[in-house]
Amino acid sequence: MRRLVHAILLAAALAAPGFVALHSEEASANVAYESPYTFEQTFGTALRLVRVDLGCKITEKDADSGYLLFDYTSTESGKQVHHGSVEVVRGRSGAHVSVQLPSLPRYHEQMIVDALARKLASDHGDPPTRDRAPPPADGDAGPPADASR
Repeated sequence: MRRLVHAILLAAALAAPGFVALHSEEASANVAYESPYTFEQTFGTALRLVRVDLGCKITEKDADSGYLLFDYTSTESGKQVHHGSVEVVRGRSGAHVSVQLPSLPRYHEQMIVDALARKLASDHGDPPTRDRAPPPADGDAGPPADASR
């Protein structure tokens, strides 16, 4: 009887991590920002922010693909280096930015996104205006002005 109880407890202990992993919700490990600026403006500004303003070492970058990898050092973690990434994706009305620092709390990613938004406004002024909808074609102008008569 005692062996049976131990076997059941051992089986439950071994199965529990797999059960939790299969049934837990996926965590979001990044912070996103919808930039109203162009892809080129957003990527260039993100690169300058990470390299110059934050003083991080860029370990890899690809402007065509819109990503950069960097080493980030937080004052909270001493001299420990944390690997991070910034991804910029072209959008219809700007660019989508994703910042990841998986080994740090989320507020570090949010701090970088907030700094990027401020730097974009500071460096480039107001975002470019975009037409919300194309103008109607000649035949689609609607009813004539005197149609109510």
